[in-house]
Amino acid sequence: MSTPSPRIAADELSFGAFFGSELEQHIGAFAAAAVRARSIDPVTTEIIRLRCAQMHDCRLCGSLRVREALDSGFDEDMQRKIGAWESSDFSPKIKAALALCDAMIMHPGAIDPALRESVSEHFDAAQITEICVDVMKWSQQKALVSLRIEPPASEDSLTELRFDEAGNPVFGEALD
Repeated sequence: MSTPSPRIAADELSFGAFFGSELEQHIGAFAAAAVRARSIDPVTTEIIRLRCAQMHDCRLCGSLRVREALDSGFDEDMQRKIGAWESSDFSPKIKAALALCDAMIMHPGAIDPALRESVSEHFDAAQITEICVDVMKWSQQKALVSLRIEPPASEDSLTELRFDEAGNPVFGEALD
């Protein structure tokens, strides 16, 4: 993988005060709480996570696969469909989740009655909330991506990702 130059020069922003700050700790607590939510199945959650990675061009998130999703049937054929999900053979449920994900990232003001109806057909209120929180959680790294300081876990392969009971990431072995 080649390393593109930063989209925003690091000297144009000051993150030194952020790292290790109380704000960073609160964002981390939010992220951990988001991954502990379990009303959405692991495959749908992984598909949403990887869609966010694609939309944000996050090399770290794109280089990881959540073990629980792999154990629940997620595979690389599914990953390849995410970029063209609208014309894919994903289920209507997955397509509704991805439509909400895309709308939240690109055009949150355009979430209309048709999208609300489609999402509500497949998910209850708690699950819709979890999808929204997942999108926010997997979008928190936008500043790092803008600076291009979010290196992949591995330059050559995918890496297993798990979460401990507290919701903290645990990076595992390289995946074949």
